[in-house]
Amino acid sequence: MQAVMQPAYRGDTTMIMTDIGVQRLKSQRVMPPTFTSAAEVVRWLGAVQAQDFLGSLWAIGSRMQDATEQMIEQAIAERTIVRTWPMRGTVHFVPAEDARWMLNLLTPRVVSRSQSIYRQLGLDQAVMARSHDVVTRALSGGKTLRRNDLYAELEAAGIATGDMRGLHIIGQLAQAALICFGPRSGKQPTFTLLDEWAPNQRALSGEEAIAELVVRYFRSHGPATIHDFMWWTGLTMAEARPAIEAMQSQLVGETIDGKTYWWTDDTPGVEPHSPALYLLPPFDEYLVSYKDRSPSLEPANTFVAAPDRHLGSIIVIDGRVVGLWKRTFKKDTVTIEATCGRDLTEAEIEAFEAAARRYAAFVGMPTLHTSIKSSVAGA
Repeated sequence: MQAVMQPAYRGDTTMIMTDIGVQRLKSQRVMPPTFTSAAEVVRWLGAVQAQDFLGSLWAIGSRMQDATEQMIEQAIAERTIVRTWPMRGTVHFVPAEDARWMLNLLTPRVVSRSQSIYRQLGLDQAVMARSHDVVTRALSGGKTLRRNDLYAELEAAGIATGDMRGLHIIGQLAQAALICFGPRSGKQPTFTLLDEWAPNQRALSGEEAIAELVVRYFRSHGPATIHDFMWWTGLTMAEARPAIEAMQSQLVGETIDGKTYWWTDDTPGVEPHSPALYLLPPFDEYLVSYKDRSPSLEPANTFVAAPDRHLGSIIVIDGRVVGLWKRTFKKDTVTIEATCGRDLTEAEIEAFEAAARRYAAFVGMPTLHTSIKSSVAGA
């Protein structure tokens, strides 16, 4: 019979379910934003989901004291953060020096699960070996190429890229730590060789690598459960459980409603004034990095309950998601429209206006228009 982990209590850890969302905002440094650089944010969080590129820039910027989109893009150009496919088959920003060991640890299982798709597309080992050689030649010497240009190189070598083959080829080569995203060319992503783009890689493997992820995750995402950690990393229970047991001296634990939550003592003690309102982007770590997102969702607010909604651009008030927001650009103006599952108080409306102004400054828009509406319950 497998032993059950017991929390190692340190100090006063009394917590109730309604506290968890607020504590996660603090751990993730949304409440309050404390970092001064994009690299600090990404190193703290370990990884930032980034398939929505513009949203991911704000995910990083929202955790900085003062930030602009240009600052985050500059960090990419300066190679302090790297965008690639390290976990769950999804694009993330990771610290540049950690890209290779994270890919080596986390992607083999993703690739294995995708074998049936690769077989359907005819992407066998021979095709991938040829693709590896073609892409290496095309990008060697510090080159960056847009996706279509990389597809053209493959097509010229007789490797078809239609029917999603090209995307899966690029994804596999990234998961094999050959390529990563480079800086944007206009509004288009580019690709480059990882070893040339970020040559100074840390060497971690096995138990050491998993232990590193344990500390990073529970420090920056706690309170969270082992199942949340497994969801975030893609690791199995057999891999995660002994790692957490080995690191218990660095963690605080508490069992609430039959679930054990872990975190560290690094959470800031600053208590922000209520209402503390934040506009967070699609797939923000605040929700997407947990298997169980219920502590951050208001049970009665059915408007944001569906995953296709609460993984969109969310409005968070005092640790709970209360609605969605969207932005529209026109010349030098950004319009931010909020749809909430309940009416906002006057103080919450003022907090929303302040959060909108912060976002407008981030995207460099001198003019801001806002609107708020309430959704019919259950709509």
